[in-house]
Amino acid sequence: MSQEAWSTAGSRPDLDGSDATRDGAGDRLRAPEDLATYAARRDAWSAGGPGASGAPVPGDPLTDPLAGPPPGRPVVPVMPTSPPPSSPPPAYRPPASSPPPAPPAVVVEGPPADPGVVIEPGDRPGEVRRFMTATDFLDRRDGSHEHGPASWGWRGAVRRLSGGLITPRMGPAEAAYEDQRRTIQRDFDGPRTIAFINPKGGAAKTTGVLAAGYTFGTVRGGGVVAWDNNETRGTLGIRGTRSTHRNTTRELLEDLERFTDVYQSRIGDLGAFVRSQGDAHFDVLASDERPDVTGTIRAQDFDAVHKLLERFYRIILIDTGNNMRAENWLAAAGAADLLVVTSTVREDTGYSGLWMLDALQDAGYQNLKYKAITVLSDPSATVDTKLAADLVEVYQQRTRAVYRVPYDPALVSGSVVPYAQLSEHTRMQWLKACAGMAAAL
Repeated sequence: MSQEAWSTAGSRPDLDGSDATRDGAGDRLRAPEDLATYAARRDAWSAGGPGASGAPVPGDPLTDPLAGPPPGRPVVPVMPTSPPPSSPPPAYRPPASSPPPAPPAVVVEGPPADPGVVIEPGDRPGEVRRFMTATDFLDRRDGSHEHGPASWGWRGAVRRLSGGLITPRMGPAEAAYEDQRRTIQRDFDGPRTIAFINPKGGAAKTTGVLAAGYTFGTVRGGGVVAWDNNETRGTLGIRGTRSTHRNTTRELLEDLERFTDVYQSRIGDLGAFVRSQGDAHFDVLASDERPDVTGTIRAQDFDAVHKLLERFYRIILIDTGNNMRAENWLAAAGAADLLVVTSTVREDTGYSGLWMLDALQDAGYQNLKYKAITVLSDPSATVDTKLAADLVEVYQQRTRAVYRVPYDPALVSGSVVPYAQLSEHTRMQWLKACAGMAAAL
């Protein structure tokens, strides 16, 4: 490289104001004299003494290979070709004031956050702002879903007569009906067991189980079984739709080994023991109906059958017997996710239900207030309104909710329940009651 080209490429002024050529400077070793000279020049420049002349301190000879010229090379001064500019170029604009630095991200101590959660500084220290994920978007859209146009009452009549040109919104009753159906249709994270209990006979346990099975089955579309867990002989199989077979819980226990292999057993095999209720979309597992059998269903029998039903059904409705000291009765009460206290508007059945709740609480059952609801059925077309009000008041103190069910002539005969003949009022009240059960689950 020529002397002129090197000077043009760049130079570093030394303390004496001259520039040294850099060619080959990085290849030579520094002698102790070079280090001493560098230290003296640096001290002189710092003190403003002779040799300083405003020149910058040369680079450190230990780290900067371009600090000085190689030995034997002349020092060629570089003269400036033009005076330095006295003002900035015309295109220069002073930089705008930089925005204030962003506050640091909030660090939240604890387990790793969900991948969909992005932590950013919020309006307040320690606030975590969550970005909306795709799932959040769908959930918000589903939560903001509005009911369709009205089909009941005068609103529905206006819509039909106008040919759909006028679409009034649903009235309060129709909107509540749709909300109750959606509550019953909600998903659960596993099978749910509901036990209908009252130690007194004639407390509407069996009819309550069948009405609830009809409501859950038709609204949810299946996956429901009603099980008569009487320790000896119950009447659920008599009040439900009959089947071509007569198998009951007793026969199922005798053939339980068929379902031991969870990979080979099928729900179709269970059809030989349960009784389909047709358009009601639920099954019935009856209790023992053989007169020659003297044994009773014990706690281990209940557990075996209950585990099997949990594999094939989403909702299990249990009709219990009248002996709350029986092993299978206590096992059902312990396994239930929800207890339904059934009673008619009669003083003796109402007292029996309250006595049962007292006994369960004394036996150590916790949170009965939140684990139980009450269904009060009218035993006749006219009832004692004062007694009904008293029962509602006292059961509201003991359970989470109380639902009234009207008297229905279709349930009086004691024969197979004609689901299609249930009154509209009965269906609506059971829909409301089952919605309360689903919400409690």
